[in-house]
Amino acid sequence: MELNWENYFYGLIIISFVVWGLELIFPWRKNQALFRKDFWLDSFYMFFNFFLLNLLILIALSNTAELFFNDILGFLGVSISSFQILEINNLSYFTRILIFFIVVDLTQWFTHRLLHRFEFLWNFHKVHHSVKQMGFAAHLRYHWMEPIIYNSLRYIPLAIIGGFTAQDVALVHFFNITIGHLNHANINWDYGFLKYIFNNPKMHIWHHSKELPEERKYGVNFGLTLSIWDYLFKTNYIPHSGRDIELGFEGDEKFPKGFIGQEMYPLNKK
Repeated sequence: MELNWENYFYGLIIISFVVWGLELIFPWRKNQALFRKDFWLDSFYMFFNFFLLNLLILIALSNTAELFFNDILGFLGVSISSFQILEINNLSYFTRILIFFIVVDLTQWFTHRLLHRFEFLWNFHKVHHSVKQMGFAAHLRYHWMEPIIYNSLRYIPLAIIGGFTAQDVALVHFFNITIGHLNHANINWDYGFLKYIFNNPKMHIWHHSKELPEERKYGVNFGLTLSIWDYLFKTNYIPHSGRDIELGFEGDEKFPKGFIGQEMYPLNKK
């Protein structure tokens, strides 16, 4: 598979239209408009973040992070190969992809918890939680700093394992995009028994709940693609159907409503 702009563009378009179609066929909130609240804002975020950030800026940033990390190791007289615990190229293709997928998702689950736990990071993550009506495009409404944080923390475990190709990354990336779109979609399903493995709309909507118990004030259901981490680490929370719960966070009525204001919000916090 050749990796280029066209593949990424058509991949995102196809996934988006398929999931949007599923929203029309299997709506959970039947009175929610086709072009729901902030649909166009989320659509702008979707393309801005997916293309301009993930495919341009972050490629450069990832390379910079890699060079910085390698420089530090070089100063200490070691290399990344000194830490590699697995010769990934000796494994089957399926096993290699599975390891890559699990390592990425667990790292993202941990990073997601950090975004909720520390106020400095939470101010960036508020952009994503400012969504008031869930739909597939809400998946990619996030501040540009988030992928920098995710990619920086993800680099170290992946570098230690090593041996992954661009095709491996693309395959896992599009699978995660698909599940992420579904998690945020207005769809009435949870995958049956697979809900204990994969994140789903009925679970993820509680992650966006405006009101949570005091003991859960730092958030719940942090899984991005896999829900199993939340069940393993006891951060799962689905007290009842979340179809009609209020979404957002405390004080969101004062949160900026437009793209520029939301992007500047963390910088204006003292």
